[in-house]
Amino acid sequence: MILYFNPECSKCNEAKDLLERNNCELQIRNYLEFPPSEKELKELLKKLNCNAIDLVRKKERLYIEKYEGQYLCEDDWIKILSENPVLIERPILIDTEKAIIGRPPVLVLDLLKK
Repeated sequence: MILYFNPECSKCNEAKDLLERNNCELQIRNYLEFPPSEKELKELLKKLNCNAIDLVRKKERLYIEKYEGQYLCEDDWIKILSENPVLIERPILIDTEKAIIGRPPVLVLDLLKK
């Protein structure tokens, strides 16, 4: 499993701790340092069964200053998220077939139950 992770985020750290306590083998991906490509984001969105706008952190300063109130198509949002990973909601746990946004962090455990 892959955990999209920001070490400065308390929710990410909480999700990581929960997964480690449940003996989950994790690959930690600091998505701010290693942003997902547009192709990876499209695959992630399929696994999450959501649209790109659903991944956007709408309280993030960049969103408020540059994107709030704009109508953008799916491909535009995917490009924006790939170029500005700070806008990606976190944490996200990904396995081979599904993914889940850990808000609240305890939701990541649902992916282990599948």
